[in-house]
Amino acid sequence: MPTIITHAAVPIAAALALGKGRVNSKLLALGVVASMLPDLDVLAFRLNIAYSHDLGHRGASHSLFIALALGLLASTIAPSLGFSRMKALAFVFFSAASHGLLDMLTNGGLGVAIWWPWTNERYFFPCQVIEASPLSLRRVFGPAGFAVVKSELLWVWLPALGTALLARQWLNARRPEPIAH
Repeated sequence: MPTIITHAAVPIAAALALGKGRVNSKLLALGVVASMLPDLDVLAFRLNIAYSHDLGHRGASHSLFIALALGLLASTIAPSLGFSRMKALAFVFFSAASHGLLDMLTNGGLGVAIWWPWTNERYFFPCQVIEASPLSLRRVFGPAGFAVVKSELLWVWLPALGTALLARQWLNARRPEPIAH
């Protein structure tokens, strides 16, 4: 998996691309939390739940089904936070779904149960370019962790922020110029 912090790159980049007028700080915070939430499944190790179990690491919590559930949950509180239900559903779903998709680009683990509950089969993308993060803090702060950070900068942060800047320019170019009187 990418480090938990790197999962936030996707909602941050999306918010930068769309602008404050479309994604306010509250919606961005929900998106960041949703992008990191699937990794709470590492608690399964402490509960003696096998990695390969549906509730194990990269299991159900990494699925599009759970991403949709998080989006629907966000849509129920959206009006009280000042944004539309549909915007909350879409942004939070996209943020949560990005977690499993990024994990499918890593070179470690058993794959991701992206289609759970329809199947518990785990998948990787054919191209696995992101260095998998160690699961122990001791290793995260060692040479293995440094290799992961370099890999995440190259394969997640730079492309996400570059895409955000290009999308922002494209969206700004499409806005009509105000008519001068």
